Amino acid sequence: MYAIIKTGGKQYKVAEGDTIYVEKLEAAVDDAVTFDQVLTVVTDGGVKVGKPLVDGAKVTGKVLQQGKEKKILVFKYKAKSNYRRRQGHRQPYTKVSIEKIEA
Repeated sequence: MYAIIKTGGKQYKVAEGDTIYVEKLEAAVDDAVTFDQVLTVVTDGGVKVGKPLVDGAKVTGKVLQQGKEKKILVFKYKAKSNYRRRQGHRQPYTKVSIEKIEA
């Protein structure tokens, strides 16, 4: 059994026991989180596809960690004008363990 959920503007394929990294959620470590935007649920009995969401379906998980990705460098440069700007960015994320899929 697996489901496709939407969170943070992205879609994730999840199954029970999976660990995923999503855009930062406002939850503390060991808090339970619920994903209500379930697009598709696939079980042994068949496939439920939402239009756009599956009615009554939800995925619950547990927050394992809050963190930041590795640093990337953003470099702006214009030739022949001595214009250079360097900036770093670290994207925040939330590590979530999927515990239950209800459909």
